[in-house]
Amino acid sequence: MNMENQAKDYSENPQEIINESFDIIDNLVDFEKIPEASRPIVRRVIHATGDTDFADNLIINPMAVDAAVNAIATGKSIVTDVNMVKAGISAKAIDRFGGKIICRIADEVVAQKAKETNKTRAITSMQESLADISGGIVVIGNAPTAVFSIIDLIRREGVVPALVIAVPVGFVKAAESKEALMTFLDNKKDIQIPYIVNIGRKGGSAVAVAIVNALINITKEAKGTSN
Repeated sequence: MNMENQAKDYSENPQEIINESFDIIDNLVDFEKIPEASRPIVRRVIHATGDTDFADNLIINPMAVDAAVNAIATGKSIVTDVNMVKAGISAKAIDRFGGKIICRIADEVVAQKAKETNKTRAITSMQESLADISGGIVVIGNAPTAVFSIIDLIRREGVVPALVIAVPVGFVKAAESKEALMTFLDNKKDIQIPYIVNIGRKGGSAVAVAIVNALINITKEAKGTSN
């Protein structure tokens, strides 16, 4: 094969590339062991990360997909821990459903209060977003302290999000925060709050965004819209 043909040994069609990626993923992962409703989420996360480990370590509460569809379709807010997560979510679709994507971590008020209380801006931004978290979807891709803050807000303030997506990445309390959230919500008797988390240190913005965009696509299919 000459250099010219070798250089062109790839598709330039975006949909063909996506389809080939999903075919490869489907050959690498046994999706039969994953609940049908969860498969689009797992597939999207693996596609975004190139990491098939998420087929085993992504934990999707049985009520999570239905809760997300209801929240998205009824225009509830999506509250993120960092702007990188906010930027990756399909804002056009959320806007057409009447919802908003909110991240307050860069707000001056949040920065000032965080400094005064000697707490992280991730914690403070969650505390400043109570009204939007109530009935909405919380999406945490980076800050374990935001996960602990959500636990505290549910316990102390009685706030009830529709869904908590917690996939922070890192070595300091990332795995522990996710374990704490699952244990807390699984043992909560008065009200059920579904969650999507992953086990271990892996995670991050790309994972969080992939989960939310998969849920948006599921919602669009459920509601028969191409928005």
